[in-house]
Amino acid sequence: MLNKPQVLLVGDRRALARKTSFRYNSFRPPTKTTRKEVFALSKDDNSLAHTRWNCKYHIVFTPKYRRKVIYGKLRADIGRILRRLCELKEVEIIEAHAMPDHIHMLVKIPPKISVASFMGYLKGRSAVIIHERHAHLKYKYGNRSFWARGYYVSTVGLNQKTIEKYIREQEAEDRLQDTISKREYVDPFSKIKPQK
Repeated sequence: MLNKPQVLLVGDRRALARKTSFRYNSFRPPTKTTRKEVFALSKDDNSLAHTRWNCKYHIVFTPKYRRKVIYGKLRADIGRILRRLCELKEVEIIEAHAMPDHIHMLVKIPPKISVASFMGYLKGRSAVIIHERHAHLKYKYGNRSFWARGYYVSTVGLNQKTIEKYIREQEAEDRLQDTISKREYVDPFSKIKPQK
């Protein structure tokens, strides 16, 4: 049978003078049910030395001048480069899709790495590798700069499935929007007489 934990005041010198220290007197070992409740937060939680974490981010970044260059061989090569760089930083790619003019990624970044430092690493190293493998790009983008300066980032909470679906279906939606005619069937600049 467990004893109730003692309630000690901050200035209680008698508690500090005992053989055991203050922190062990007020500690009650967790029961099996408590332990399950603590660690049953999510099945996809990860852990470091003293933390349990589940940090997911939706990231979007674009090539310089938002040129539509991510296609064909370059698209596959960029995908391999980004996957390898994420592996080196222990970042898990949950979902990713390369559009012709931007890249969507749903990633799980450990809390020891800030999003800003990860993006600086990812865009900087990938630009260097892309220019090494595809030297002809330096005429369009200058020396060693492939990505635009900024990026979009959003935390992912309970809407992870919605964001995964959005990333997967984004290209189809863009194609559908491109097929919609933007032609005006009535010339707005012609003089139209109002009907009586």
